[in-house]
Amino acid sequence: MTAAQLPPVAPEVTATLVEELSPRLRKRLDAAVTKLGARPTHRDGDTVTIAVDEETDLRMHAPGGVVATADAITCGCLLAPACVHRAAAACAAPAADPAPEPTGQEAPAEAGSAPHADGTASESTGPALESTTPAPYGTASAPDSTTPAPDATACTPPDNTPAPDVASPAQRVAADAVWSAAAAVLEAGVEGAGAVAQAALLRAAHTARLQHLPRAAGAALSVVTLLRAARAGDPSYRTPDLVTALAELLGTAHRVGTASGAELAAVRGRARRPYSPDGSLRLYGLFTEPVVTDSGHGGARTWVAGPDGRLYTVGDVAPGGVGRALGVADRAVRLGESALTHRELGRAGLAVSGATVSPDGRLGAGKGVKAVTARGAAWTEPPLAALWETPPLQQAVRALRATSRYADPDAGGSDLLFLDVELRGAVRDPGGVSLLASCDGGTAVRLTVPDDDPALAHRDNLMLLATAPGTRLRIIGRLLPALHPRLALLACSHPTGEGTIDLGFDRLRRADLPVPDAPVHPAPPGPGDSGAHSPLHLLERRVEQTVPAGRAALGMLGDVSAEARRLRRAGLPTAAGLLAALCASAARRERDAFGRLLPADTDGFATHWLAAARYTSAVSESLCAAAWEPRPEPAVTG
Repeated sequence: MTAAQLPPVAPEVTATLVEELSPRLRKRLDAAVTKLGARPTHRDGDTVTIAVDEETDLRMHAPGGVVATADAITCGCLLAPACVHRAAAACAAPAADPAPEPTGQEAPAEAGSAPHADGTASESTGPALESTTPAPYGTASAPDSTTPAPDATACTPPDNTPAPDVASPAQRVAADAVWSAAAAVLEAGVEGAGAVAQAALLRAAHTARLQHLPRAAGAALSVVTLLRAARAGDPSYRTPDLVTALAELLGTAHRVGTASGAELAAVRGRARRPYSPDGSLRLYGLFTEPVVTDSGHGGARTWVAGPDGRLYTVGDVAPGGVGRALGVADRAVRLGESALTHRELGRAGLAVSGATVSPDGRLGAGKGVKAVTARGAAWTEPPLAALWETPPLQQAVRALRATSRYADPDAGGSDLLFLDVELRGAVRDPGGVSLLASCDGGTAVRLTVPDDDPALAHRDNLMLLATAPGTRLRIIGRLLPALHPRLALLACSHPTGEGTIDLGFDRLRRADLPVPDAPVHPAPPGPGDSGAHSPLHLLERRVEQTVPAGRAALGMLGDVSAEARRLRRAGLPTAAGLLAALCASAARRERDAFGRLLPADTDGFATHWLAAARYTSAVSESLCAAAWEPRPEPAVTG
């Protein structure tokens, strides 16, 4: 049995079932989850049956596709309903997305433009390292849930100016619960954060949702999902993803008690709004890319632009892997009456009425949407040509702002860059061979493939373009955050100047190149092109090291003064201080008057870890932006 075979369970249901277990059964819960996962299942309509053993069945009733109440999980064993099986089934199943917010009171209004999740402004002020990073969160623990928020009327100034919007006492209590549950996960690490710790997070997520804190609730569910993937050995799991999710969760919970006004609106977040009406749209195709995920899904995504340069996508992704991706590209787009395929839409246009659009630019295909084929535009014609007129540095900063680990979920934006480049040839990187190119201002950019699957055309096209140094192309790429300018190459103008190439689907031929073939040997990167070898990784690896094994993994490190000195010599004194404080907090255990160890300071350690995690992310983004500043390009030999 896999989690995908079970119906999603509402977070509060899982939390309730775990909380009702006796202390003895809670100790057996993780083993029960594992054992139940090996048992066969059977689906009959809205009901999934799990064979607990040869004589006992457990049933999960999911009307509407979700197990919404604890009574919907029943077990036939002698100990039911107080058995461990019901809770184990809930813990083995996926966590359901939150239901719409309760309507008992009006959700907080959204105000102003939202800052980043770390509270910094959206615009980068330059490449300086220390000055552009957010200050650490300080040494205070989570907000004190027993301290009531000031009464709004009592705080009104004498001139009757309205007091700023602040979190309610109930919201602070809910944020406190989220902080405590997340800090406990960080303390225990993946290995120790079993079903009981996950249930505490699910309870905190449910409470946060009831108090109109959907951002914290969503972040808590993300952490639970990643914890389960890590503990199950899911091949798609990546530790940095859980680092980001935990830092987002802790940071959001912390800021609920300190933010006000527009910042608080961003911290609270908004209930899910998958699609909203956007009237009539005139769209111009840009390109189509294959989509292949680690979970076995495949399909295609076509990018289009409006007259104002806003980007939209039309996608078709479902289980099927790379084979489905190759087939979907030539299927009709699911949008109105249009008969265009995805690849045709990437070079044509659409007129859409009754359009619906998600916050990230996905176009909906509801019954009220009507779309007809219209004339497209070349990349060199308006309105598309304007996409290439923004300087590369500004585009990189914009892409970083949209794809930051802690970006406001409602901020929108895209990670695509539109560049005019001149190819320089192949260059060898630690991870393989890339294509070196130079763009406006002399910035050297490494172009690599978004997917190395041999069934896709990315790698063959890249290596063929590497044999044509001096060729000028107009390209579209996806920013890859690194210490040097780096893009995943998605599409380009045809080397002969006629039309465009979807580099994942279309295959270039040697006859398409404007110059005769010539042997080109991969060259080592030139001076100043490989990116500054920042020692920031010394702090990053300690932040990541905590997540799998918990605080104890850092507590046993011992002296880190040598690493701190190296960071200071590199001009990163804040990083050095954060590293020393983090490791000291991990190792610190106080004793009482009788010499007995007191409980560890979980809140203090979580605060130090959060500051280090957010700092490393901000500095990495600053280094990436700085790398896109115009500079002389290296020479390539061969």
